[in-house]
Amino acid sequence: MTIKTFALGPLQTNCYVLSNDRQAVAVDPGGDPAAVLDYLKENGLTLTHILITHMHFDHTAGNKALSEATGAPVLCNKGDAPLLDTWLGKGGDMGLPVLDPYEWENLEPGETEFIGLPCTIFYTPGHSEGSLTFYFPDAQTAFVGDLIFYRSIGRTDFPGGNLDILKNSVQTHIFTLPEDTTLLSGHGPETSVGDEKNHNPFFGGF
Repeated sequence: MTIKTFALGPLQTNCYVLSNDRQAVAVDPGGDPAAVLDYLKENGLTLTHILITHMHFDHTAGNKALSEATGAPVLCNKGDAPLLDTWLGKGGDMGLPVLDPYEWENLEPGETEFIGLPCTIFYTPGHSEGSLTFYFPDAQTAFVGDLIFYRSIGRTDFPGGNLDILKNSVQTHIFTLPEDTTLLSGHGPETSVGDEKNHNPFFGGF
């Protein structure tokens, strides 16, 4: 299996493409997906799903174009649906354009499978009310969106954010994963469960 990273959109959001046996899923296409589409074509990959950690505009800006080009459905949690009526979900602030509406399907936490790989979907609110984490044990990787970053955590001052809830999500669902699990965040470099348990300043003494 292979994981490819693309920094998309004005906020350089990390979009990840996880592929296995000629099938792929994309996580958080936050801008023009042209580079993702080129990668899929060059490697003979079929995109089966578009997974969204949370419905902030900088993680969803490429949803419509990528879904229409590949036929892959957009999956996200309904807890973030109210954001689509605000600038956080549809853009239009900070000089950014309003996003074209996109079709999406509700995704609930639990055990499932994508591209032939088992996946545990955790409900990890705190940065937003409907934030999800996608954990692929075979890849020893969790896609955490803006829940936790290298030595930091996601903002909690937006509507739907809550610091105590975010920290509980991390402690309950992230820090209980194997310490060598790679954490792939929405922005910035990758990190690991063990590194953040030991060095993240927001969780001292955990």
